[in-house]
Amino acid sequence: MTKITFQTVDGTRYDLEAADGTTAMENAVRNDVPGIEAECGGACACATCHVYVDEVWREAVGEPEPMEEDMLDFAHEPQPNSRLSCQIKVRPELDGLVLYVPERQG
Repeated sequence: MTKITFQTVDGTRYDLEAADGTTAMENAVRNDVPGIEAECGGACACATCHVYVDEVWREAVGEPEPMEEDMLDFAHEPQPNSRLSCQIKVRPELDGLVLYVPERQG
């Protein structure tokens, strides 16, 4: 299991144990992390699972693929460290990953 932390705007932290091979979004939804709506269910067809990747983790998480970049145009206040959590695959190298939930989704 890989530890992932989602932090909401009010500073509440959700420390999750995530199975490798799942997505950050699946784990957020399964654990009722507020602010991760995931309206499309992880198909990269909306921007309602938008997160900000902690700067320390940007390189390990990687950059978005072109389809994800297109969807991020619909995200609320996208930043250079924006990702869709449905596109972040959980793997051992991401143990300790911190993701910030934006104030609101798309």
